[in-house]
Amino acid sequence: MTYNFDFVGKRKGFLTLSLVLVALSLVMVFTKGFNLGVDFTGGIEISVTVSDLEMSVGEMRGLLSSVNPIFESARIIKQKPLTQEGSSDQLARFSIVVNSENEQGLKEDIIKALTSKGVKSSNILSVNRISGFAAQEIKGYAWTAVIVAVALILLYITIRFRFSFGIGAIIALVHDILITLGFYSIFGIEINAPVVAALLTLLGYSLNDTIVVYDRVRENLRKLRGKSIEEIVNRSINEVIVRSLNTSLTTFTAVLMLFIFSGEVLGPFAFGIMVGVVVGTYSSLYIAAPVVITWLGRSKVKIK
Repeated sequence: MTYNFDFVGKRKGFLTLSLVLVALSLVMVFTKGFNLGVDFTGGIEISVTVSDLEMSVGEMRGLLSSVNPIFESARIIKQKPLTQEGSSDQLARFSIVVNSENEQGLKEDIIKALTSKGVKSSNILSVNRISGFAAQEIKGYAWTAVIVAVALILLYITIRFRFSFGIGAIIALVHDILITLGFYSIFGIEINAPVVAALLTLLGYSLNDTIVVYDRVRENLRKLRGKSIEEIVNRSINEVIVRSLNTSLTTFTAVLMLFIFSGEVLGPFAFGIMVGVVVGTYSSLYIAAPVVITWLGRSKVKIK
């Protein structure tokens, strides 16, 4: 069944909405900034076990903050319980990430906080350091990965379709990334290494949706000779809209469950995919397609 909604006729209003969202995202990024994780800022991760399996993250934060206020902004994650060697008893395990270089002082503060409150069988399992230089290197490689991916995508679509299609796809992808980063800034969601993976996944997902639309446009350019480019693109979108919405809804539902139940470990990753699925589906219809309409409508190029 093919629908006949006027997607193309409403493109100016949606382009205006996109410009507003992109502008808001840029304002938030340059004013509020990001909540960067230890992967990008450097710091120390300390793994601690305690005998109280019922201790919550809030209780742990309260104990540590009473000794050193730096733990108020620390990332504290309750991990899977650890079974003691030679015994069936289990210990609660916490990962404490602090943006600091004072390893010995932090260890002493943690021991002091736990022992002063009568917590039994507390122990520091491991300490991992990420230097400021290493964090900057990770940040540089992350942006390099995104830029290289975008360049290769432009090359791929230019070869498979034509250059105007590639430009439309790149503009849509930049639109998706900027808005997604804006949501990270607005809600203060931590940006760490898994978030970079989420952004690269978003690039692939959004590109796939855009290529589905482009493939149908290319097919209809041959079938519907004599029709205006607006009619051809609108027909193409209507032919694939059900497939796109079903795919996006299925993906969004799965990622929403991951975001709700994954906790702090995979939460930032799931948040990026969740926002990206919505923005990516939208941009395939109202960003990538209008660029093709504008380009082909002005150039009057012959159909290959």
